[in-house]
Amino acid sequence: MSLSDADRELVTAEFGREPTAAEAALFENLWSEHCAYRSSRPLLSAFDSEGDQVVVGPGDDAAVLALPTPEAADAPAAERDADDYGDTYVTFGVESHNHPSFVDPFDGAATGVGGIVRDTMSMGAYPIGLLDSLYFGGFDRERSRYLFEGVVEGISHYGNCIGVPTVGGSVAFHGGYEGNPLVNVACVGVTNEDRLVTATAQEPGNKLVLVGNGTGRDGLGGASFASEDLAEDAETEDRPAVQVGDPYAEKRLIECNEALIDEGLVLSARDLGAAGLGGASSELVAKGGLGARIDLDRVHQREPKMNATEILLAESQERMCYEVAPDDVDRVAALAERFDLGCSVIGEVTDGNYVCEFAGDAEEPEAVVDAPAEFLADGAPMNDLPSEPPSEPDRDLPDDEPPLDEAVAAVLAAPSTASKRWVYRQYDHEVGTRTAVKPGDDAALLAIRETEGEEESAAAADGVGLALASGANPKWTAVAPYEGARAVALENATNLAATGAVPLAAVDCLNGGNPEKPDVYGAFEGIVDGLADACSALDTPVVGGNVSLYNDSVEGPIPPTPTLAVLGTRRGYDAPPAALDAERAGDSELLLVGAGGDALGGSEYLAHTGGSDRFPTLPDDSGAADDLDGLVASLAAAARHESTLAAHDVSEGGLAVALAELVTDDAGVDATLPDRVAAFDETPGRLLVQTTDPGAVAAAAGDLPVFRIGDVTTDGTLSLSVGGESVSLSADAVRDHRDVIERELA
Repeated sequence: MSLSDADRELVTAEFGREPTAAEAALFENLWSEHCAYRSSRPLLSAFDSEGDQVVVGPGDDAAVLALPTPEAADAPAAERDADDYGDTYVTFGVESHNHPSFVDPFDGAATGVGGIVRDTMSMGAYPIGLLDSLYFGGFDRERSRYLFEGVVEGISHYGNCIGVPTVGGSVAFHGGYEGNPLVNVACVGVTNEDRLVTATAQEPGNKLVLVGNGTGRDGLGGASFASEDLAEDAETEDRPAVQVGDPYAEKRLIECNEALIDEGLVLSARDLGAAGLGGASSELVAKGGLGARIDLDRVHQREPKMNATEILLAESQERMCYEVAPDDVDRVAALAERFDLGCSVIGEVTDGNYVCEFAGDAEEPEAVVDAPAEFLADGAPMNDLPSEPPSEPDRDLPDDEPPLDEAVAAVLAAPSTASKRWVYRQYDHEVGTRTAVKPGDDAALLAIRETEGEEESAAAADGVGLALASGANPKWTAVAPYEGARAVALENATNLAATGAVPLAAVDCLNGGNPEKPDVYGAFEGIVDGLADACSALDTPVVGGNVSLYNDSVEGPIPPTPTLAVLGTRRGYDAPPAALDAERAGDSELLLVGAGGDALGGSEYLAHTGGSDRFPTLPDDSGAADDLDGLVASLAAAARHESTLAAHDVSEGGLAVALAELVTDDAGVDATLPDRVAAFDETPGRLLVQTTDPGAVAAAAGDLPVFRIGDVTTDGTLSLSVGGESVSLSADAVRDHRDVIERELA
């Protein structure tokens, strides 16, 4: 860790002296790209983050949202007013743990889960669901498989041990992640107005109490490590920067946090993540316009002879910093002891500077940090970086296309398109008894009962279904950063619509390469603007997020990757399945709701065949919908209609893959499409709907185009005719193609 010359000059000018070694290290971490968003913050004002549903927006550990009442849960946010929201709040946040997961995939991914769960806890919420969006190099590469297996194992181990279900997410494979995988994890929690806590310190004289695991030397300088390109020797040289998790301690911390909140003992809170104790405590008091005096010798430690910088900046896991009234300190300590957690009263809130004292082996302590808290937390200057706009791809489709059966098989078996059952079967996705729609469908659906903590009522309609989806498509954003990011937002919203839900809010994890490269920064600008514009068109506030830059390695920069996690609501939690109903085959039809974009840019089909194309035209550009929020509301209404038997969105792999995914052993599809663009175009904003009343579904879809796509059969076969060619695949054959990941890793 070393403070840059330019930053050192700023600090020296502010102090009128040279910074101490501990101060220099603290500034280097808090002013790093990972913590200060020096290259991205100037762009983030593009996002809309306000709405009647937003209780706490960007800037805290997690956003807080008011859920609509069951009666208002189906209505788009634009049609609700403040009176339509009830007393139940949910928290929503997302984090990245990219660099650590390359160095140590198990611990890197596991501690990413732990961190986002503690962000949830620090708002006074109980964590109820996790989503993970994962990105790796080519699945045929041994290194990629090693990272993939380690990351999934780390997520499953930590999540399963703490009893928080992993209910959804995404996995993508792309050559651009060969030297730098991405691990983005989102968490949703539940709370209410009485239990709500923020990270804003309240009053001088209150105590700062550290609760949780002992502080060690693991994760030292993790924030600065995450703000630089990965070197060739990162696996060995940067191992000390990776935290080591203890999920059983986290579980005890979750329950202790609940007890502290129940008794009203917490005035403000911050979890210890990036920049460790120094980051959490300085940011806590800075948000309140206050200061602190901290005695580093009081911090409970698990390693001997730690110096001030190590205590201040180690990112040891499973630790929380609480602001507590002086009279409540003993009760906090008693609860920590009940849950077998360490507890230290490390200092107090003041109205002065942020001061840390340390004695170590010396007879008298000395001030190793003495700085204005707001200067530490918010004083980093922003970067003004040059950018180059990305070039538009030409339309150059392959002249010699493979036979249809080969093309369909290749797209079905592509690792990014294939079944992710190998991943989610390792996760406990039902703990907590809320999971109404499990992983494997378009979106997860969690049950929020009308009266939390009581027995579920007999009618599922008496509660609110909380729909969750997350992910990004690197093939889309590599071809067209702006258009691809807009498509990512629409795709995640369409996933919610397939369950009958409409968006409530979103959080984003913006991943890019080295922003000092103009072409990389230009592509990053594109994904920010594309995501912001689409979320505005969806009337979906972006209420929080994370930025991860410098995802570069000796292999080159990653594709610009705008992971979006979207949360939506519907009345009840009885969603249509993403599989055909064989028993109603004779009296039902299969409809396509929504229009394609008539292009193959960014598609899995072109990834297999070669060639290039423009990115598909999205519905709001083509005149197929006046606005994206109206489009998604219409799709959700079609999915919720009482005649709907099944609903499934069209995305990666296009209609060919979406139709295949609907097939079961008992129910098949006989469909005809005009050409390969229609078969493999990946335009989002479309649903396949099996219905017993096509006219009623078309009416529910409003102005969206509705096409009869084919017949539902009882032979369990995908029969597809495209431009005069035909392919027929049994349900077993479809599964065989789609189970490539499970088969290869068994």
